[in-house]
Amino acid sequence: MKKQDFIFILVLAAIFLPFFVSDAVYDWYKSFNAAHGMVMSFIKFGILATLGEMLGLRISAGVYNRKGFGILPRVVVWGLLGMGINTAMIIFSKGVPQFMEYMGMTDAATIINGEFCFDKLWIAFAISVAMNTIFAPVFMTFHKITDTHILDCGGSLRSLLTPIPMTRIITHLNWDAQWNFVFKKTIPFFWYPAHTITFLLPGEMRVLFAAILGVVLGVLLAIAARMK
Repeated sequence: MKKQDFIFILVLAAIFLPFFVSDAVYDWYKSFNAAHGMVMSFIKFGILATLGEMLGLRISAGVYNRKGFGILPRVVVWGLLGMGINTAMIIFSKGVPQFMEYMGMTDAATIINGEFCFDKLWIAFAISVAMNTIFAPVFMTFHKITDTHILDCGGSLRSLLTPIPMTRIITHLNWDAQWNFVFKKTIPFFWYPAHTITFLLPGEMRVLFAAILGVVLGVLLAIAARMK
């Protein structure tokens, strides 16, 4: 383990430790998150998902940052994507229980917000499957496009203002890795169960847990990047 690894671990500890040692910090988080959910989504995903990509770079290239990687534009893009993820989580967590009631299940909207039971597990799984089947492929592809655009712009903030050449990037995406690994493997075998756990959590913790999963996403993207 190198010095840069210790620094990375210390950064993670500095982010999460206050929530475990200070009730005041946790109470502030819950209050601010309830009042400014979208702002917190931007902050949480902007920081944690970018750290996940830095970890992925460490795995694939041996460093946490390099010329052209573009940490700052990644923070901004992930923040915006995080707001989209929060929107999707609200839509699916409200809509799927309503649909299950429409299909005959009793009190699904109440059960998902109640104590743990088998029915709550089943509803959380249904929400996860719906969100990751309908929303995730589009989100993952768009993220890959923005990631490619940042790299093409040399990792500069100019990438945030330069129009994305969608046709060129989409045409040259590694669709083999996107389909055979990102879609076919990570969605059913990781994201379905991971987001089932997410939707079992209290509402104020779901987006934070999803953002923490962004660190795992960085590792998965590093694996996908190695695939030819």
